[in-house]
Amino acid sequence: MSGELGEKDECQSSDREGNETGAHFPAVPPPDRGVKAWTFLTGCFVIEAIGWGFNIAFGVFQEHYSRLPQFRDDPNIPVIGTVATSMVFLGTPFAAPLVRKFHNWRQAAVVAGSVLCIVSLVWASFANSVAELIASQGALYGTGILVVYAPLVSMLNEWFVERRGFAYGIVFAGGGVSGVGLPFLMEWLLAAYGYRTALRVAAVAQAVLLAPFLPLIKGRLPAGRQEKVPADWRFLRNPQFWILALSNLLQGFVIYIPSIYLPSYATLAGLSPRIGALLLAALNIASTLGQVVFGHLSDRFNNVYILVFITTFVSAVASFCIWGFAQSLAPLLVFAIIFGFFGGAYVVFWPKFALLSEDHLLLYGLMAFGKGIGNIATGPVTARMLTLPTSPGYGLGTYKTVIVYTGTLLLASTLGIAGWPVRRARRECMDGNGHQG
Repeated sequence: MSGELGEKDECQSSDREGNETGAHFPAVPPPDRGVKAWTFLTGCFVIEAIGWGFNIAFGVFQEHYSRLPQFRDDPNIPVIGTVATSMVFLGTPFAAPLVRKFHNWRQAAVVAGSVLCIVSLVWASFANSVAELIASQGALYGTGILVVYAPLVSMLNEWFVERRGFAYGIVFAGGGVSGVGLPFLMEWLLAAYGYRTALRVAAVAQAVLLAPFLPLIKGRLPAGRQEKVPADWRFLRNPQFWILALSNLLQGFVIYIPSIYLPSYATLAGLSPRIGALLLAALNIASTLGQVVFGHLSDRFNNVYILVFITTFVSAVASFCIWGFAQSLAPLLVFAIIFGFFGGAYVVFWPKFALLSEDHLLLYGLMAFGKGIGNIATGPVTARMLTLPTSPGYGLGTYKTVIVYTGTLLLASTLGIAGWPVRRARRECMDGNGHQG
């Protein structure tokens, strides 16, 4: 039943289908356990760390580009990073039906997407304008990640059912782990050799590091044992969906702002560029831990709405009360840790949101799309905010509007908690109808 489907129901449904047709297909490994499941998860973790981790480190590139004569006068430098991340989110609902249709090509798609990422970095190394960087390091790199990401999610849903939140937390944490050391490495390469060499080194490194792990990415179920789930749009009549969708959209407008601007903020505060890399590393370490912890909690705790409220509310308070007043390393570091742990965890709730529909991949894709809408606006909107007249004080003056914007939208995103009483009311209504029947 749409809106009340449990994870065990999906698991049992898939297994029943496999048992009914067992004479035609070889035995498949069980979900949530076993060497093959954990091997697959390891491959996903590494691919996420290598591919998405580079996006997370964009703040270091932005700081470098803003100091180069050929780029520094262009206000659209932040757009490079937001385009790269938003391509993934905006494209997911459109890629989802293609993944289902071309089930046998999922592993090949992961390889093809990885190649696109490598090519985009090589192209970006020859760029002479911000527009070229937006097209290469932004749009093409984001497209490559999308081609990797959509089939990866499809296969992950096969391998993990009852522990899906934890599995997503592990995978998403891959980007955070990479983000711990990658900002330092890229900052050193950029300072020592410039962006052209740094991008080419990154391209070669991705090719070498991905090669041994791509063969680990395989689906659990053969094509013939895939459930044919029709498009289920009944969730559009469920107010829980709209509450969560709006909360997700608002969070998507601001979640990447700290990772984009913390290095530049630190520089304005008189700290060295290496401090900016340190802040990104701290944010990513905290995000890694938060995603694993809240992913596990989402599997064990039967109320995702409370988890949504906790993560968004704490992130908002940290933005208003810590980042806005920070003028030295200590408060900036505290903010990066708190924001990373709570703010970065929100995405692991998407698999829970997806249970509102029989077609989990469709609703998951729509949540990704909502976040993409917010995220794609981050660069242009915040770039405009930085051109507004300023005065010394809160947010070092320059970043006052950006910080207030971040905290306000995160506070508004706490409305996700409203889904809790709505869920209770719907259940009581359904129980009442059942008794009447």
